[in-house]
Amino acid sequence: MKNRKRMAAALLLCASLLLGACGSGASVPKGESASVSSDTLYVRKIENLPEDFILGMDVSSVLAEERSGVKYVDFDGTEKDLFEILAANGINMIRVRVWNDPYDSAGRGYGGGNNDVDAAVEIGRRATANGMKLLVDFHYSDFWADPGKQFAPKAWAGMKIEEKTEAAYAFTKESLEKLRDAGVDVGMVQLGNETNGALAGEKTWFNIQYIMGAGAKAVREIYPEALVAVHFANPENAESYASYASKLAYYNLDYDVFATSYYPYWHGTLENLASVLSSVAEQYGKKVMVMETSYAFTPEDSDFSGNTISDGSAVVKNYPYTVQGQANSVVDVIETVNSIGGIGVVYWEGAWITVGTSSWEENHEKWERDGSGWASSYAAAYDPDDAGQYYGGSAVDNQAFFDAQGRALESLKLFSLVRTGNELAPAVDALEDARVRFDLSAEIVLPETVNAILTNGSREPVNVEWQIDEAKIAEMKSAAGVYEIAGEADGRAVRCFVTTAELNFLLNGGFEDGTTAPWVIIDRGGADELGIEKNPLNSLDGECNLHFWGAKSGSIDFDAEQTAADLAPGTYQFSVSIQGGDAGEAEVYAYVKLDGEVVATAPLTITRYNSWSTAKIGDIAFTDGRTLTVGVHVKCAGEGSGAWGMIDEACLNVQRG
Repeated sequence: MKNRKRMAAALLLCASLLLGACGSGASVPKGESASVSSDTLYVRKIENLPEDFILGMDVSSVLAEERSGVKYVDFDGTEKDLFEILAANGINMIRVRVWNDPYDSAGRGYGGGNNDVDAAVEIGRRATANGMKLLVDFHYSDFWADPGKQFAPKAWAGMKIEEKTEAAYAFTKESLEKLRDAGVDVGMVQLGNETNGALAGEKTWFNIQYIMGAGAKAVREIYPEALVAVHFANPENAESYASYASKLAYYNLDYDVFATSYYPYWHGTLENLASVLSSVAEQYGKKVMVMETSYAFTPEDSDFSGNTISDGSAVVKNYPYTVQGQANSVVDVIETVNSIGGIGVVYWEGAWITVGTSSWEENHEKWERDGSGWASSYAAAYDPDDAGQYYGGSAVDNQAFFDAQGRALESLKLFSLVRTGNELAPAVDALEDARVRFDLSAEIVLPETVNAILTNGSREPVNVEWQIDEAKIAEMKSAAGVYEIAGEADGRAVRCFVTTAELNFLLNGGFEDGTTAPWVIIDRGGADELGIEKNPLNSLDGECNLHFWGAKSGSIDFDAEQTAADLAPGTYQFSVSIQGGDAGEAEVYAYVKLDGEVVATAPLTITRYNSWSTAKIGDIAFTDGRTLTVGVHVKCAGEGSGAWGMIDEACLNVQRG
């Protein structure tokens, strides 16, 4: 809630008419929802959505965008203030990141909006004037903070934890006082951004909680009615979230909201999201919410600076990259959070579009001058390994709710329409790519139908014609690989990705059956987790892998093996892949047994996430009457929070040549 003693009477009257009393978030401005309609966007009504459910938008880059000449245009082509457009479409809370000092020694901004507290004040003023609350996201850093980067601000360098705690309290209090004195209606304050075990250069929870506690103390003093939030990423790692919540409870941290990022591309299923957040809410009595989410409305880039998501990105694509697909993704997240009693969902940087469509050179000048790109070259002084090498424009211009010309997309209306519903007759929105796999020796037959994805998210088969001839089939059968075949269905272009591979004589070699059978798992160490994980991002191919994790030293010590059946005499080769981390002292290798005796091994290494190590063992001579077994041996002492990893794509093939 705002501090009413410091608000002008006119603003008080306006805000009270628009907002009324609020609980966990601002209510929708009266009369706005009824005015929003769409002839093309399908939106189902979310039942029992509280009036004060937070439907938020992070627009931290807006001031830099406007300095670079960006204009925002309503659906009818009328140029308007961004905050007016958002409020009219159901947004009731604006999120803004705050960095301590995002400038180099010459005063040149690091980019990403150059979001210091003065920028937050200006954004907060405009949000409040349009009836929306402000959510203040303190990174406690001079630039981006996320699970991979939690640098201390320059002014805090070399400080001991006692000094850093005092500095965090002072910075938080002074920043909030500026917001209060400007009449900004702050509804929530974040103590760090995606703090997965690190914050402001600290990497132990004993120290992290001091900084968070200092921030909470300042919030309670300056904005006593605002909610205090903590924020994490990677909810697909349920055990990590359980650990974070447990640590905060152990140290008795004063906070109200346990929040998570949830990007469907990377962060697992909605069912898992609901389970993880419900567990925290029930066990610790905290409010829960999604603090960041987004989805692409197109695979195309518009600012000559690459995007995090494109047509070729190795991500989970549960929705098409269309305006309707973007809307369906967000509606599903809102419905999931509401179903477990969560308090809200915030969309990340929904207005961060290109600053120009002419050239990279023209845009680059604006990014450097105005801070409207994700990072400027000047950020190298603070973040040399990332921003210093990859500075550029918006990486999410294709995930905004505005096109490259700044015109609002129809999907923006979802935030209002979820309260009323707009359930139009379903129509085809996009076609789903087909994916098939064949052994090189098998006949290649492409599917006769592909799935049409309808505007309501359902799928139905439609007939397809593929542009393929005998020469292309011969090419696919000549060498293992992935081939793209073009086609047409329902008057639209569609693709089929054909993977050809040597015949695998192992059953369930990629663990795609969702079980370990017929693999035999010999667990000697008592791993905390040793079984099938369904997560395409953690798998080398397909959706599943054999996952292992152990928190205690020495708990990872197992073999996974399979005895091949119905083999003909001949020469074979075996290959298998592994990735993981925190292995410590380790003994990891692939092996081959004949009649129960190990006859060959090949080393494997566990280094870091997404760094796959592949072992190959060839010249395996097999004759009638013998037994051939292949497997993987994994033994790790572990370090830190325990060894972990994934095994995938075990193949036993005939050796050619």
